[in-house]
Amino acid sequence: MFPIRDHNPSERTPVVTWALILINVTVFASYYLTLFQDERALGLFFYEWGLVPAEATASSFVTSMFLHGGPMHLIGNMLFLWVFGDNMEDQMGHVGFLVFYLLGGLIAAAAQFVADPTSTIPMVGASGAIAGVMGGYLLLFPKARVDILIILIIIFRIIPVPAYIVLGAWFGLQLVQGSMTPTEGGGVAYWAHAGGFAAGLLLTVPLWRRRGGPSFWRRTDGHPPHPEAQYRMVRTSVPSVRRRR
Repeated sequence: MFPIRDHNPSERTPVVTWALILINVTVFASYYLTLFQDERALGLFFYEWGLVPAEATASSFVTSMFLHGGPMHLIGNMLFLWVFGDNMEDQMGHVGFLVFYLLGGLIAAAAQFVADPTSTIPMVGASGAIAGVMGGYLLLFPKARVDILIILIIIFRIIPVPAYIVLGAWFGLQLVQGSMTPTEGGGVAYWAHAGGFAAGLLLTVPLWRRRGGPSFWRRTDGHPPHPEAQYRMVRTSVPSVRRRR
């Protein structure tokens, strides 16, 4: 189940969101893509630039946010940032959103550090910072429609779902998986996800209150404070071939 777009058009060009996506892709392609052919060299690179809790440095909390464990890890994170980042940047402004994004990422990394401070396994990825974006989005636009792609073996469907269902389910999954997964050993940094999400929601509270707090929700009914985007499904132009009997 993947979110592919929302019905919440931004009213200004999300230059910071685009820049963050470009930076992450450029770092991946330019600095360590070729290292995936050498597992040892890749491990040393992540050990030097990722966040290793047992030997953490201040700079590693930042550099780890711009590294990814593989192409699908990168693509997944950038998809979530593209879907939810533009609206948060629209509300916070360019500089405010950049500060919010980085601060959310730092808090997310700190949450994973606290959960397993003696780990010697590098943590990499923008997931924590992007989780912060998702937490803020949930607070401001809980009923914004999000189109999700559902893949069930050979069945593909795009279904619009309220943001509070998509994001609430995602956050709940991080908490469940985090509580069930041993902190030692590799895998997904669930506590970074959960910590980033909670941080993003809390960091957005001042903005939400300036918008009116509960009265903002009453005015918008939890939807975007502007007309939603409308998408129309178009049939493919690929011709169908009938089966011969």
